[in-house]
Amino acid sequence: MDEYDIAVVGGGPGGYIAAIRAVQLGFKTAVVEKEKNLGGICLNWGCIPTKSLLRASEAYRLIKRAEEFGIKVKNVSFDIQSIVKYSKNIVNKLSSGIAYLMRKNNIKVYQGFGKLVGNRTIKISSSGGEHEISSKRIILATGVRARNLPGIEVDGDLIWNAQHAIALDKLPKSLLIIGSGAIGIEFASFCSTLGVDVSIIEAKNTILPLEDKDISGLAQEIFMRQGIKIYTNNSVKTITKNKGSVQVQLSSGKNKEFDKVIVAVGVQANTENIGLENTKVKLSPSGFIETNEWYETCEPNVYAIGDVAGPPCLAHKASREAMVCVEKIAGKDVHVLKKECVPNCTYSYPQIASVGLTEEQAIKDGYDIKIGKFHSNFSSKSIVLGETDGLVKTVIDKRTGELLGAHLLGAEVTELISSFVLAKQIEVTDLDIKSTIFPHPTISEMMHESVLAADNESLNS
Repeated sequence: MDEYDIAVVGGGPGGYIAAIRAVQLGFKTAVVEKEKNLGGICLNWGCIPTKSLLRASEAYRLIKRAEEFGIKVKNVSFDIQSIVKYSKNIVNKLSSGIAYLMRKNNIKVYQGFGKLVGNRTIKISSSGGEHEISSKRIILATGVRARNLPGIEVDGDLIWNAQHAIALDKLPKSLLIIGSGAIGIEFASFCSTLGVDVSIIEAKNTILPLEDKDISGLAQEIFMRQGIKIYTNNSVKTITKNKGSVQVQLSSGKNKEFDKVIVAVGVQANTENIGLENTKVKLSPSGFIETNEWYETCEPNVYAIGDVAGPPCLAHKASREAMVCVEKIAGKDVHVLKKECVPNCTYSYPQIASVGLTEEQAIKDGYDIKIGKFHSNFSSKSIVLGETDGLVKTVIDKRTGELLGAHLLGAEVTELISSFVLAKQIEVTDLDIKSTIFPHPTISEMMHESVLAADNESLNS
């Protein structure tokens, strides 16, 4: 039986990063992954392919606007199969890169389904049969999968999940997206840009329900201006499959017909059949593996990181948890991950990004706050880019000047948010941000102006 210091079950952005860091710290390490390619949902079916599709739609949108910039372009068109091929090529390139990193770091990769047999043994099932490996410590990084809705069967034909949607070979004329989180909004933005008649249904009273209400409200206004139909405070009452279409009755009483439906209502943890019954590992009421701040489970020598260990289910959060977990095992001095410093990003048009508390959460938590807002139509760089739909909003503690939260909508805000994340991580104050020189002309100046605006000191609005 092969023996290891650390064995990781799952090769996604939590698992493969844990393996690399373990080798760097001197541990003999293995990864068990049931799929052919490493990278997990994020690389193969989520983050990377969707961003590739959105990049293609961004290029198409800009070319259609070319005359605004004095450029003449005729007969603009696209080929959806070529767009999907572009996405797949990027996935393959990055997947090959991870495989190279495994070889470079001498990490043994077992392709097969891993199951715990106690707290030091993993049984691996593959097409070649079954065998076991032994490890002093086991890290579970099995991730999540798309959650289904009762009564709505995802069949890959008329009703899709995200995995089906990124591999489409033909665009539907009409599309209903159930759920308005990041996944639903990104597919809505992609398909709408390419001419699909898109509708979104959301059970709550606003789209993007985890975002600050000023951001989600402005986003909804912009998306509806773009032609996306949005039905909030609504749900699917009945759904009937016809030949080539789906008839949907909403809880509001409206009946609608769509060519395709995408179900994007969240995720559930992959905890089935991985041998938890052979351990003392416990699950939370929502089905995720319970851990402490160092990702130790209730079973000695067994750890859990990433999406399977609970929300927010984000690749960058999983990677950081991997680092914390392995470094703690190695006895290093490690900082606990601060969930309030984990950024959220939605790569729609316009983009949305946030970190920390919303205004509503800050008030609920008892903070005395001040709010700063700066709109893109006052930003010289945004005007130059022709991207004037946007807002930067900051939530600041009046007493201490602490940045409690930052919420952004507009061009490239998924890049800007890192500066606010760093500010929160190192606990800067509003005075620190005010005293920082932001280059001109840049979109980043909006961050500065937003903090200034919290004290009515904005210079450009």
